[in-house]
Amino acid sequence: MKKIGVVLAGCGHQDGAEIHEATLTLLFLDQAGVEWTAFAPNQNQHHVLNHGSGKEMAESRNVLVESARIARGKIQDLTEAKAEDLDAVIFPGGFGAAKNLIDWAFKGPESTVHPEVERLITQMHKAGKPQGFICIAPVIAARVMANLGVNAQLTIGTDQGTSEAIESLGHTAKACAVDEIWTDETNKLVSTAAYMLGPGIADIAKGIEKLVRQVVSLA
Repeated sequence: MKKIGVVLAGCGHQDGAEIHEATLTLLFLDQAGVEWTAFAPNQNQHHVLNHGSGKEMAESRNVLVESARIARGKIQDLTEAKAEDLDAVIFPGGFGAAKNLIDWAFKGPESTVHPEVERLITQMHKAGKPQGFICIAPVIAARVMANLGVNAQLTIGTDQGTSEAIESLGHTAKACAVDEIWTDETNKLVSTAAYMLGPGIADIAKGIEKLVRQVVSLA
């Protein structure tokens, strides 16, 4: 049975993993008949936001603990994720992906990737194993691939500013609709825009299902 890792960034689209994107990913993996394991870094979130008001809250939350809410406890510290144990890996989006897995939300192309995230993506790439990136998560791939000196093809949907930032790192940003995916066959990178375009869960489900199917097929 194929083994797929899913890397989460917390719980909630404003400061963690986007719950719809993460849940749909797990659903389609389950329907594909593969074994999945969720991972998350064991560290505090960059910050905590009230998802009703959007205002910052004076508290701290752990990314791994919060991600366990989505995974129903079936989760491991990201340090346990190894390329030799996985056939593929998928990164759902949410602003937490751009805040907790990379600081792109604050530094853009000059951002730094979480060391364990960069390690896993690099290991998977060097092993020739497929990786999926949803919503804003393709910026993580863009930064890591640039660090490796690799030119990649990724989609962020049709967001011009983010597309230009990705291209500034030496990559090609492909415009795609919400129900489409882009596959960089050379680097085995699959991406879809999801809530970068929206507008709703039924819309993003189409692209995420295609991404999961493609990642599983390439594994």
